[in-house]
Amino acid sequence: MAVEAAFMVPHPPMIIPEVGGGRERDIQTTIDSYLRIAKEIGEIKPDTIIISSPHTVLYSDYFHISSKEIITGDLSIFGAKNISFNEKVDMKFVRKIEEFAKNENLPIGMLDDDNELDHGSMIPLYFIRKYLKDYQIVILGLSALPFSKHYEIGKLIQRVSEDLNRRVVYVASGDLSHKLQEYGPYGFVKEGPIYDDKIMSIMRDAKFLELLEFDNHIRERASECGHRSFIMMAGALDGIEVKSLEYSHEDITGVGYGICSYYPLGKDPSRKFLNQYLENVKTKIKAHPKDDYIDLARKSITSYIERNEIIPVPSELPNEMTLEKAGVFVSLHEEGSLRGCIGTISPVTNCIAEEIIRNAIESATNDPRFSSVTKEEIPYLEISVDVLKAPENISSINELDTSRYGVIVTSGYKRGLLLPNIDGVDTVEEQVKIAKSKGNITDYEDIKLQRFEVIRHK
Repeated sequence: MAVEAAFMVPHPPMIIPEVGGGRERDIQTTIDSYLRIAKEIGEIKPDTIIISSPHTVLYSDYFHISSKEIITGDLSIFGAKNISFNEKVDMKFVRKIEEFAKNENLPIGMLDDDNELDHGSMIPLYFIRKYLKDYQIVILGLSALPFSKHYEIGKLIQRVSEDLNRRVVYVASGDLSHKLQEYGPYGFVKEGPIYDDKIMSIMRDAKFLELLEFDNHIRERASECGHRSFIMMAGALDGIEVKSLEYSHEDITGVGYGICSYYPLGKDPSRKFLNQYLENVKTKIKAHPKDDYIDLARKSITSYIERNEIIPVPSELPNEMTLEKAGVFVSLHEEGSLRGCIGTISPVTNCIAEEIIRNAIESATNDPRFSSVTKEEIPYLEISVDVLKAPENISSINELDTSRYGVIVTSGYKRGLLLPNIDGVDTVEEQVKIAKSKGNITDYEDIKLQRFEVIRHK
């Protein structure tokens, strides 16, 4: 046995009549589709339902699995006090996930001792249990790790299903863009409808490689919550030809709701999308034009991670790297997600080259937000090196420009910095707010502003 079917579903609380109070009829098409797929799940009679949800326990570098034999929840926070859930967890499945994950060095398990169902899980279960009474569940959390890791977790689910001979249905819970209408709860951005159109085209035809390669700027601006959940589902169908069907897509409330189904038809090696995706990432990185600043950062990281050696300054570098001093920031991204960023506002070494070597290693091993970069990750790292020009004092934020200037905010001994031209930072108010946060500076403290330009190597 393996994954018998998979479904992409939304989780708006208002879809429940006891919550919507009549407003649920505004999304009747979504309700009808939900009832249809719930009936299909009932007809499949799965042993185990896997639900990946953006709203359960979330870690930046780890995937959470439900850890209690019985997990409960209710919708009282949304005003529906009489709707509760008391679900049996397939603990044998959960323990097998941990066993396989340990062998494959995948960061997933029962780290948090929780007993609460989230609404991203309860909304699908509300419909499913109308047609199915005897089943077990496994709830999976997402993470801030790269897309490839989410896909790998899905592949893990596929292997565990086969190993335990379980009839499994995978439910990928997630809404689409939250910024589709001015009247919606999150407002409107132009990327909102672009995201919904693209994602529904991808999911309608099960073009899962495009799901992995999706434009991160559009995705982040659209404020989606389901993308990683959909990728995990795609991983559970890795190497399998599927019959895909779109049931509905609605944009009524300012949030996108999409429902699709996927039924396996047989093995298809051409649909092993993770291998294709990673090869494409590596090829794009190798194709970048040669840059002495980037090359030095990459060599520094490789030497330190693989051999625990700090390289000396190469003799063949241009003079500005070996004779001049400057502050330098080295930023690492993996598959579009930040993987590390450490820098110096003013120089602390003898030259720019030494500054790059020092900060590249620090970015890879000592950014407190991330675990250390591994040897396996190095070929997939996108590296940028920002060489800072001398900062200058300014009297107000009106002298800032997010695309041209970085900002330094100082209050007494506290100081926060934000580089220029950061994706998602579109206003100088946002720029200053983030810099203040980095320096633990409150809105009630007097501040001094400085701006600076950078020479960016990417």
